[in-house]
Amino acid sequence: MLRNHSRSKKYEIDMCSGPLTGKLVVFAVPLMLSGILQLLFNAADIVVVGRFAGNHALAAVGATSSLINLLVNLFMGLSVGANVLVARFYGGNQEREIGETVHTAVLTAAAGGLLLAVIGFFLSRPLLAMMGTPEDVLDYSVLYMRIYFAGMPVMLLYNYGSSILRAIGDTKRPLYYLTAAGVVNVILNLIFVIYFHMGVAGVALATVVSQVISAALIIRCLMRSEGSYRLEWSRLRFYPDKFLKIMKIGIPAGLQGSVFSISNVLIQSSVNSFGSVAMAGNTAAANIEGFVYTAMNALHQTALSFAGQNIGARKYGRVYKIMGICLGMVTIVGLVLGNGASFFGKYLLGMYSSDVDVIQYGMVRLSVICTTYFLCGLMDVMVGVLRGMGYAVMPMVVSLTGACGLRVLWVFTIFAANRSLFVLYLSYPVTWTITFAAHLLCFLAVRKKVLALEAGKDL
Repeated sequence: MLRNHSRSKKYEIDMCSGPLTGKLVVFAVPLMLSGILQLLFNAADIVVVGRFAGNHALAAVGATSSLINLLVNLFMGLSVGANVLVARFYGGNQEREIGETVHTAVLTAAAGGLLLAVIGFFLSRPLLAMMGTPEDVLDYSVLYMRIYFAGMPVMLLYNYGSSILRAIGDTKRPLYYLTAAGVVNVILNLIFVIYFHMGVAGVALATVVSQVISAALIIRCLMRSEGSYRLEWSRLRFYPDKFLKIMKIGIPAGLQGSVFSISNVLIQSSVNSFGSVAMAGNTAAANIEGFVYTAMNALHQTALSFAGQNIGARKYGRVYKIMGICLGMVTIVGLVLGNGASFFGKYLLGMYSSDVDVIQYGMVRLSVICTTYFLCGLMDVMVGVLRGMGYAVMPMVVSLTGACGLRVLWVFTIFAANRSLFVLYLSYPVTWTITFAAHLLCFLAVRKKVLALEAGKDL
């Protein structure tokens, strides 16, 4: 029993003492690799579809991404609530509270996944039609989305489980499980699409099977753990106080994600108006830029977990250091990877499609978004720090105004007057800059309260 516990312990990171930079890197790198691997597997989906099922199938898969994110983000936000809560309790050595949070989170994931599966099945067609998805790709998009959403329960179980492990400093085991599931995903893609000629249905089915594998591995890990975060069937229930705390943090985080997705749905609808070839180019470029985003997002999650634990341990001064280091790291990652993706854009896009027009449309997006993507990273790190400190509503309101409001305003004013993809994509760096500045001002506004807490004042 002790041996198992020590084996689990080796995956954990002491976030509350000692030098920070090395620990932040050790925590963030597996997260980056996990995200990049996930996108490589997703890219394999797109490449297989584009090469062996044609542009219509490629456009169909791309047309669903913003809508899927919109529907999923609210429930994914609740996993943020679980992460912050477990991290805070872990930093404060509150073992009973950790256990109750874990079991509540797992049940929340299962229930949310079932609800999403129902929503995805019944609402996929009307929602895709409302987005202006062209008739020549609509049926393919509906088929892909319905199969994809059938895997929502296991997808959420994996994500909630991995958020629990991140909260205690373990980013390595989720990486291992994702790798195993991703390899299966790629193999099944090739079999279903090339051998059985299943097209978008084959890609979606391969994704669901791989999600079942990753969820099974993460649940097995939690059940075999000997720490306070061990999952036990006999304790599996909603603990109302923990559920409310998860909701308090998670709902604003989920709404923030959904707000971004609403604006992205509007952007996707605007892209759709340029036709299926532009949609295919946009899909390929968005998939490439996703590699940059996921690398930067690892630092958002790093800031979130480290800030959460240190707030729980009442080591408020370390939060400022965490923020500064993460902002510096995300700037470097964003500039290097973003500009690299733009520089090699034509070659990278050529992996998705050999169509010259598709590549040309894709380059428009890469040249605008990837070169300025570090701004999005800065914005996300600030959000992670604020959430880790327990401020969930504030980042949501700022994002609602900065990301959604301003982007929608841009589409209906500046883009409406200058209808081009370049002008459309320009809305991203503009709104990132404004929203980052607003988040920074929010942090400065709450800094006095945190300093008072550090001084031992009762606020």
